Amino acid sequence: MTTPVITLKKHDSLETAEHLFKANHIRHIPVVDGNAIIGMLSYTDLLRLSFADVALNDDDNMSDVMVYSMFNIEQVMNRNIVSVSSSNSIKEVAEILASKEFHALPVVDNNALTGIVTTTDLIKYLLLQF
Repeated sequence: MTTPVITLKKHDSLETAEHLFKANHIRHIPVVDGNAIIGMLSYTDLLRLSFADVALNDDDNMSDVMVYSMFNIEQVMNRNIVSVSSSNSIKEVAEILASKEFHALPVVDNNALTGIVTTTDLIKYLLLQF
């Protein structure tokens, strides 16, 4: 799993979220209230809102700013969260990711977000085994 976890709060702006995605080269950000996870935002969620051509990678795109001002993180985030604990086996995590077609799972221990495991994390682990 990846730690520490980059997180958002439900009152953060979608522009902040986009900046975090791009600056950290990530595709999933848990949304938290204190230490508790309340949602998950993916970069794909933002792309669905955007009418701009993402291939241009234009940070000053006014279309994005206008669209982002119409929505907030709480409206866009996924609230149906499936999480794992740090005691779950790699096989169990892989089975959840494969069967649910998720690409990231928050790791929650004692009702607090402690990490995130992604398909990339699993691939890196498998590569180390060879």
